[in-house]
Amino acid sequence: MNVKIDTKEKFREIHLLEPELSANMTDDLVKLLNHVRNEPPVNIVLSIKDCRKMDVEFGEVLTGEQTRFYDAGASFVICEMDTGVEESLEEAGILETMNVAPTLSEAWDIVQMEEIERELLNDWE
Repeated sequence: MNVKIDTKEKFREIHLLEPELSANMTDDLVKLLNHVRNEPPVNIVLSIKDCRKMDVEFGEVLTGEQTRFYDAGASFVICEMDTGVEESLEEAGILETMNVAPTLSEAWDIVQMEEIERELLNDWE
């Protein structure tokens, strides 16, 4: 799987540079995310702007990984989704379970807001 990773202060931007995200690529995705989850910053912004087609199985793995990040107290935001990919995930009933932002900038904002929420919740405990 062809990816580009940019590390920021509070999160990592992972850009999937593939035009099609198929079910046979899920193992590579899980390995990449497991590696990222073990080193700070653990929050992820996943850009899929180059993807024009995504298998439902790949989308299901994304939602599972997103859940694992949130269970571990980290953010996972998918951004820059192609309209066709969005429509196919909507038809499969997966899109509503994903944390999706239209732009990279909005994804950054979501991660930063979730970081603030976690800090405030920790202060209350």
